[in-house]
Amino acid sequence: MKLIFRILNTKHSGRGFTAAEMLVALMITGLILAAIAVAFNASAKNYTDNREIFYAANKARQALTQMVPRIRTGYGFNSASPDNECNFYDSANQHLIYHYNSSDKKLYLYAGGNTLLLCDNVTAMSFTKNWNPMPPDPNADAKSVLISITVAEGSTSQTFSTAVAIRKNL
Repeated sequence: MKLIFRILNTKHSGRGFTAAEMLVALMITGLILAAIAVAFNASAKNYTDNREIFYAANKARQALTQMVPRIRTGYGFNSASPDNECNFYDSANQHLIYHYNSSDKKLYLYAGGNTLLLCDNVTAMSFTKNWNPMPPDPNADAKSVLISITVAEGSTSQTFSTAVAIRKNL
C-alpha cells in the first residue's frame, strides 16, 4: 500500500506521465472503446433485423404479385376448396390451384401438370372466398378472395393481406 501511495505522490519531473495520469487515461480510453463496441453491436443487429424484414416482405409481395392478376381474371372457383387453397380457372382456361402446405411451410402453384414453388418460409396462409349468393351452391361463383400470407425470415415475420375482386363476377 505504501508503494502505491509513493507512486501516486511522486513529484512530476515533466518528462512523462505519472501513474495516476496513466490510469485515468486508460479508464477514459476503456469507456470510449466500450461505447464504440455497444454502438457497433446495435448497428449490426439493426442491419440484420432490417435485412430479415426486407427478405420476408419481398417474398410475400412477390407471391401476391404472382397470384392477384390471375385470381382477378379467374372464374369457376371451387366452393369446396379449403381455406389454404384457391382452386379455379384463369382467363386462358387453364386450371390453377394455389395451395399452402403447412407441413413444409411452402406455397405452391399447380398449373397444367406442373408444380411451381411460389414462396417458402410461409408460416400462415389463407384464401377466404366471398360467394354470391351465400351460402355457395355448386353453380355460384366467388365474388372476391381475401388473401393473407405470413412469411418468416430469421426471427422476423411479415404478414400481408389483399382483397381481390373477381372482375367477371362483379
